[in-house]
Amino acid sequence: MEKNMSMVDVAFELMSKKKKAMNFYKLWQEVSEVKGFSEEEAEEKESLFYTNITLDGRFITTGENNWDLRSRHKFNEVHIDMNDIYNDEEESEEVEDDDDSTIEDDYNN
Repeated sequence: MEKNMSMVDVAFELMSKKKKAMNFYKLWQEVSEVKGFSEEEAEEKESLFYTNITLDGRFITTGENNWDLRSRHKFNEVHIDMNDIYNDEEESEEVEDDDDSTIEDDYNN
């Protein structure tokens, strides 16, 4: 691997060779070593790497801060149906609306 590769490209190459999901911090440690980052540089770039790996469509999180290549997983395993998410939000809003009760004062008595 070349030092001039992007951080996510290095991660992709590393994960392709490992053939299994990796913990983010272990992956970042290996990427930092390949890139030749000092400890200070690694600390400064860690959040950028996390953002980039999150946005890169080649990677998915498998939970517990473990990451894997999307190509190793079936579509149904990694696809999030946004309709389900919106339906869940609407249901929780309906429950919240039901909790909004008004207290009427009877000042005439």
